[in-house]
Amino acid sequence: MSQSVQRTFAVFVEDKPGVLNRVASLFRRRSFNIDSLNVGATHEPGVSRMTIVCEADEDKARRIEANLYKMVNVLWVDDLTYKQSISRVLALIKVNCERIQRDEILKICDVFRARAIDMSPERVTIEITGPQDKVDGLVSVLRPFGILEMVQTGTVAMTRGVEEHDLAHPTVPASRSTAA
Repeated sequence: MSQSVQRTFAVFVEDKPGVLNRVASLFRRRSFNIDSLNVGATHEPGVSRMTIVCEADEDKARRIEANLYKMVNVLWVDDLTYKQSISRVLALIKVNCERIQRDEILKICDVFRARAIDMSPERVTIEITGPQDKVDGLVSVLRPFGILEMVQTGTVAMTRGVEEHDLAHPTVPASRSTAA
């Protein structure tokens, strides 16, 4: 049995009511846990892009992809796991901040290329965008100051370079027609 790894799927779907629910229900019915889910518009009208991150070995990843392709509103599925890709998350972190700690916290922000987006006498809110491990690193450094509140988006990801998807005229890959 192959080893389970963090998988990132880009799933292009018709922008219609209920599609997100049907995709999430597919994962639930198959007992696949979603670690991160992000949905947004694409450059193509009527097409949304889902970025789904989950733990899966090779067999489970093939089953996820095959099951997604069985759904009527799914146009294209791309497993980005082993492709050259870019992934990002956005986090907002509200931290306790005494006046004497403010300079130290702002220097930490500089190191992580984060920025303060709101400040009060006792608090600072920080915005960071980057790979998950960068966000996790900043959170661990800020924890001793006292994190009061934090929110984080799901992962967004795309391939690097010239690979593109013609979403207006999607083609069915061979794996879709032969997948179990």
